[in-house]
Formats: sequence, C-alpha cells, structure tokens
Amino acid sequence: MAYLLGVTLFALAILISVSLHEAGHMLTAKAFGMKVTRYFVGFGPTLWSFRRGETEYGVKGIPLGGFCKIVGMTPQDDDVDPADEPRAMWRYPVWKRTIVMSAGSVTHFILAVGALWIIAITAGLPNPNFPSTEAEIRQEPAVIQLSECVVPENAVRECTAADAASPAAQAQLRAGDRITSINGTPIANYGELLTTLRSLKPGDTAKIAYVRDGQSATTSTVLAQTQRPPLDDPKGAVTAVAALGVGLVPSTPTRIEYGPVAAVGATADFTGDMAVNTYEALKRIPEKVPALWTAITGGERDIDTPISVVGASRLGGEAVENEAWLLFFMLFVSLNFFIGVFNLLPLLPLDGGHIAIAWFERARSWLYARLRRPDPGRVDYLKLMPFTYAVILIGGAFTLLTITADVVNPITLFSR
Repeated sequence: MAYLLGVTLFALAILISVSLHEAGHMLTAKAFGMKVTRYFVGFGPTLWSFRRGETEYGVKGIPLGGFCKIVGMTPQDDDVDPADEPRAMWRYPVWKRTIVMSAGSVTHFILAVGALWIIAITAGLPNPNFPSTEAEIRQEPAVIQLSECVVPENAVRECTAADAASPAAQAQLRAGDRITSINGTPIANYGELLTTLRSLKPGDTAKIAYVRDGQSATTSTVLAQTQRPPLDDPKGAVTAVAALGVGLVPSTPTRIEYGPVAAVGATADFTGDMAVNTYEALKRIPEKVPALWTAITGGERDIDTPISVVGASRLGGEAVENEAWLLFFMLFVSLNFFIGVFNLLPLLPLDGGHIAIAWFERARSWLYARLRRPDPGRVDYLKLMPFTYAVILIGGAFTLLTITADVVNPITLFSR
C-alpha cells in the first residue's frame, strides 16, 4: 500500500506541475491582453467544465497533462475570429510572446527552486565538500562504519543467512573506530586500508590496531571472502579477495542544513550544479538508447539511462515505501528542473521552438531594415511542419522506449 500511495502521490505531483505549467502560459497571456479561450487539465473527453469570462476551464478524462488555447499563436492559425485579430498572440511584441512561451518552464523552475530552498532549511543540501571521487574517498581517515555481514560484489541489500558474518563485528570493532594498522602495516587513510586488505588472503588472521575515543587498542579476526574488482579498475573482472566487513565514515557530513538567508545562496549553487548535470544528461541521451533497448530485451538496466514519468513515479513509490521522503522530494525537484530545461529547447513543437522563431523573425526584420529592404514578414509555420512531425515522431518513439523499459525492467534504488 505504501508503494502504491507513493506512485499515486508522485504522479499527482507531476500532473499538478504540468497543470501549473499551462497556467503560467495562461496567466501571462491574459496579463498582456491576449485572448485565452480554453484551459484544461488532462486530455480526451471532457468530464467537467465551466466558463468564466471568455475562457472555458475544465477537467478531461485522461490525466496526462493539460493545455491552454491562446488565440493566434501563429500567423497561420485559421480559427481566429476577425474580431479577435488585434488580440492574436503573433501580433504582440516579441518580448511579450517570449514571456508567455517561457512562463511554463519558469513555473517548473520556481517549483524546483522553491522546493530546494525548503529542503535546504529542513533537511539540508548535499555538502559540496563531501568526498565524491575515488581519490578523495581514499584520502579520508580510516574511520569505519560496521557491516553485519560481508555482501558479495558490492550488492546493496540486507544481509541474509548465506552471507559471511562481518569479521570486524566479530572482533568487537565499533562504528567510529579509526584503524591505524593491520598486521603491523601502518594505515593512514581509507585507501591504505583497502590496499592492505587486498594484500592478504581470505582466511588470514588480521591483527588490527585502532583508536576509539582517543584510546589505542588492538584486536584480531579472521578475514572473510568476497568478490571484488581490482582497486585500480572498478569495471574489471571480480575475483575472490579478503574482506573485513567495514565501510567508511566520511570526515565531513553528507548534508548541510542552512538558515533561511544562507539557504538562498546554497540553493543557487545547487541549481547551478543541476543545470550542468541536466546539460550533460541531455548530451548523453542518444548514446543511452542502445542501453534502453538492452534493458527491454532482457539485459541489465543501466541506472544512468533516462526514465519516463512512469519510471519517476515508480521511484517515488519506492521512496515512500522505504520512508525516504527526502528522496521523493529530490526526485520532484530534479524532474521539474529537467522538464523546464527540455521545454526551452529550440525545437517545434516545444515552447523553445516558438521562442526561437519569434527572435529569428525579430532579428531578420532588424537586418532587412538596416539593408533598406522590405520586411520579409512572419515565418511560415506550415513549411516547418515536416520538421515538427519529425521531432514529434522521434520524441514519441523515445518516450515509448523509456516507458517500456520502466515497465518491464525498471530502475530500482531499494531491494524489494
């Protein structure tokens, strides 16, 4: 039930976000005097509607988004009443049309940044100084966290009866102990701890010196066996190696909580990082298509492959099921930011395509005026329809691919 509740809540959050996206278009259009005839949540048959002024508001039967109808979005719109011609959108200055068309994405950015600011105050944002690279992790002091067992191949799951007991736990080590030597070999950092353990064999006895609460002590234990790749090649072939059953306790906190004012700067920094990561993710989309196909046809699902709203909702369900509400809201933030950026891509029928055409027209008119040539007029959208259909076809195929992968072989973050 918790999983289904999480899926439903996340899907509802997406629907609300998209509805607010369309509301952004509608409200800015109305503010400039453009005529908005319809605003609906959902698609398909109308379930309920009412009219207020010149706009019909309502709900449709398929809750997969929403739309608003602004009169005369392009000069080629053929359903514009002659009385409404002065209020047709394409007749307005380019800066006003830009605000209207970008208002949807701005709404997503406001939702994402607002949620981030609240998270920064209540739960904290990731610490930018937290060790993230392998080199940084290995330079950390060898302060350990304790595992109850030795799990093979770095699997993220709970211990089972088949797993070897943690040698460190059997030696009465505790979380927070700092290991200083093994069998007389000095240990200055976590990297040296890993290297020293790899020099031993499963079944060897390890004599461990450690510091606890400022007091030095020693203990010994018999090392277990596990499967790991080489330290210098994380993607290499796994082999049997000795294991102590410990992890690293970083010297810096993973997250930092901020006050209301300091949270503004922290949120801005994190948003900048999201922008870079989103750009990199968009660049990687073409190369991830084969990986999606592999996942659909029975291969392992790459956690770095794109997901659809179905996959995002499933992850939201997992988060609620495991009481990981912070993950739930961070998924909400990431998805809204990605949708906001994606909609600004200069491709029809996306909002960014309409903005790009508006500024192209403005630049072309300015250039022709400087050359003392007649204004070439508006771009003919009908001539761009083949390209628009191609974008819709490719986008639709990619969406179908991600949805299929999210149904038959979804990404999971927790063992279920």
